[in-house]
Amino acid sequence: MSERGSGVSTADFVAGTVGVRVPATSANLGPGFDALGLALSLHDDLAGHVVPDGLTVDVHGEGGDQVARDETHLVVRAMRRSFELLGVAPSGLAVECVNRIPHSRGLGSSAAAIVAGILLARGLVRDGDARMTDAQVLGLAADLEGHPDNVAPCLLGGLTVAWIDGTSARAVRRDVNASVVPVLLVPPFTASTERARGLLPATVPHEDAAFAAGRAALLVAALTGTPQALLAATEDRLHQVYRAPAMPHSARLVTQLRANGHPAVISGAGPTVLVLARGDVEAKSVLASTPDGWLGRAIAVDPDGARIVTEPEG
Repeated sequence: MSERGSGVSTADFVAGTVGVRVPATSANLGPGFDALGLALSLHDDLAGHVVPDGLTVDVHGEGGDQVARDETHLVVRAMRRSFELLGVAPSGLAVECVNRIPHSRGLGSSAAAIVAGILLARGLVRDGDARMTDAQVLGLAADLEGHPDNVAPCLLGGLTVAWIDGTSARAVRRDVNASVVPVLLVPPFTASTERARGLLPATVPHEDAAFAAGRAALLVAALTGTPQALLAATEDRLHQVYRAPAMPHSARLVTQLRANGHPAVISGAGPTVLVLARGDVEAKSVLASTPDGWLGRAIAVDPDGARIVTEPEG
C-alpha cells in the first residue's frame, strides 16, 4: 500500500528515527593540498525520520541562527540527492541537527553536513546499505562537496589520502601515531572557501611542486610513525602563502608558531590554525599561545569517522 499521493510504498522506509554522528575534519595539513585530511573528535549529531508529509528542520548549536530551514539546507539537499539515487521519495521528512563544528572556519562543517545527509537517507531506506555502497557514498559526497579531501576523513576517520580517479573519488585510510595531539586555534572570525580558492595562482613553479610532493609524502610518514619529522613535513609552498591576504591574523600566527618549532598549518581553507603537537607537553605550550578572543582546544583524532548511532525499528 502506498502513502497517499506519494506513489511510494511505506515498505521502502524503516520505521522510527535514524541518527548519525559525523566528525569535524582538517584538510590539506600544510603540503597535502586537496589530498590529505584528518578526522577530529568534534562531532555534529543529526537525526531524521520519515513523516506523512512536509519538511521540518530543527537546528541547534553552531550556525543555528544562520542556516536555512527549508529544502536549501545542505543536509536536506544531500538527503534528496541520495533518495534519487536510491530510487525512492519519502512522503515527508523531519530532520534535527545538533551542530558543534564551527561554520566557515576550515573544519569541514559542509563536508559533515553532506556526509550526514547521505548516511541519514541511506539509513532511512530499507536495504539502503545494499542499494548504495560505501564507495558510492564517497563518490556522491565528493560530488556534492566539489572535492574529496574533507569528505574522505569524515567518512573513514583517521588520516586519509583522497584523489579523483577519472570521475570517481577514491581514498585510503591510515591510523595516526598515538603521540600526535591536534590542537585547534579557532578565531572569532570566519573565512570564505571560495575567496581562499580564488587567490590561488593558475600555475606554480616546478620547484615548489616538487617540494610539496616530497613534503606531503613525508607528512604521511610523520603522522603514521615518525612524528619527530612533523615540523619539516608540514612546510607548505602551494597554497598558504597565496591565501595569507584573506586571513592575515591566521597567517601571522602560523609563522609565529613555526618559528617556535611547532608544526602549525592553516586548517583547510582557514581561518582556523591547526598544530600537530607531538605529545601533551607541546600541546600545552601551543595552547598557552592562544590569542585573545580565540578558542584553543587540544582534541583527539577520530579513528572511526561517520557512524550510525541510532538503530531504526523494523
